[in-house]
Amino acid sequence: MNKFSIDDVNLYEQLGHDKFVELSTCFYDKVYADTEPSFRGMFPKDKDSAIRNQYEFFIQRMHGPELYSERKGHPALRDRHAGFSITKAHAEKWLAYMRQAMDEVGIPDDARRRMDEFFTDVAFFLQNVGDDGKRLY
Repeated sequence: MNKFSIDDVNLYEQLGHDKFVELSTCFYDKVYADTEPSFRGMFPKDKDSAIRNQYEFFIQRMHGPELYSERKGHPALRDRHAGFSITKAHAEKWLAYMRQAMDEVGIPDDARRRMDEFFTDVAFFLQNVGDDGKRLY
């Protein structure tokens, strides 16, 4: 078995390109409506580029074309997020918005379970501030 169950199936073929665009758009609508400065401030002013970066990364990671890498290079998630102070609360909020978005756009149960496993891992992988307020890495 692979590290993530998203690697056991081709979710890109199952869901299609447009579903990833829809998911990222729904997710970022929630993020950009958030009023907490420590959370909202981590995201770029340009919502359209944030949406594109995310759906291209998701498509690539879930066995579709390597759109993200072709345009931006290796995803290097930790490096790209290292300049932000990401707490457990931020990771939990990100994950809650993503779960709401998956529900709202109708991700099928099996795909949702697989994606949720991956998203949970990534959200907490990017957490770089501990409960004590100190940087973890």
